[in-house]
Amino acid sequence: MGAAERAKLVLLDGNGLVYRAFFALPYFTTTDGRPTNAAYGFTTMLLKLLDEERPTHVAIAFDRPSPTFRHSDYKGYKAHREAMPDDLRPQIGIVEDIVRAFDIPIFEAEGFEADDVIATIATRAEARDVDVVIVTGDLDTLQLVSDRVRVLMTSRGISETTRYDDAKVQERFGIEPARIPDYKGLRGDPSDNLPGIPGVGEKTATALLQQFGSVEDLVARVEEAPPKLRDKIRASGAQALANKRLATAVRDVPIDLDWEALVRKEPDAARLAALFSTLEFKSLLQRFEAAPPPQAAGTYETGAGADGARRAAAAPVVGIAVRGE
Repeated sequence: MGAAERAKLVLLDGNGLVYRAFFALPYFTTTDGRPTNAAYGFTTMLLKLLDEERPTHVAIAFDRPSPTFRHSDYKGYKAHREAMPDDLRPQIGIVEDIVRAFDIPIFEAEGFEADDVIATIATRAEARDVDVVIVTGDLDTLQLVSDRVRVLMTSRGISETTRYDDAKVQERFGIEPARIPDYKGLRGDPSDNLPGIPGVGEKTATALLQQFGSVEDLVARVEEAPPKLRDKIRASGAQALANKRLATAVRDVPIDLDWEALVRKEPDAARLAALFSTLEFKSLLQRFEAAPPPQAAGTYETGAGADGARRAAAAPVVGIAVRGE
């Protein structure tokens, strides 16, 4: 395929975008009390992405509610995170209904995170010479950036994003995308409850990776590290290696992937209109409500009173519209 003809896949991090919408928008409900702010925010993001990115293929991945292999490997993994807010939980199902009405395939995998599913689909797409745009708020996904893969990172609210290619990743972190798991291995990751090497922050982690290239090489060549860090690296090297394994996206999740199923399709306008009516999304409803039937070809005049009646009587074909009070 030429550049102008190459397929383009947009991959959505379902849970990440729903969470972003929930906390970015004011809390609001339907008149019968159902919370809908996350569903509304997600839908507006989805429509904006489809309009602006114009993908040929679309897919979305969600986390399963059950633990993953990372929880089994490290008991403290994400242990400090609060449970999903009660007002958000029912909106996940609403979002899934909306996604199905858009005819976008949903992917999940038991024992894996949505990031792993996204990594697997993106890797298979790359093998088909397809351009990929991953939409997420998770910096871990930057490890997937390549010549074919870009990450559209939500940065604030539901409308502002930052597009990451290789140069943008290196500008922010000082390392190539593939080294992001090493970076997290050294620095740790508070959001995932991964402790880093004491005394190693962002700048030090970058400097060490620029010198050694990987966590493995740093641990193996610890005598070449700055003297003040050597004992800390010896003591915490195993944790750093474990962090890296936990932060590395799995690229071969066992999922059934029918490429043709990912082809972007026209949404089910009637189904969306019914959903948006129930959810009281009035502005979105207008976009998918059935349009009035087209007017037959001809010449039309409007008139009222006796003058209108005389012109109607003289016309070969008469149509009468009754206007309410």
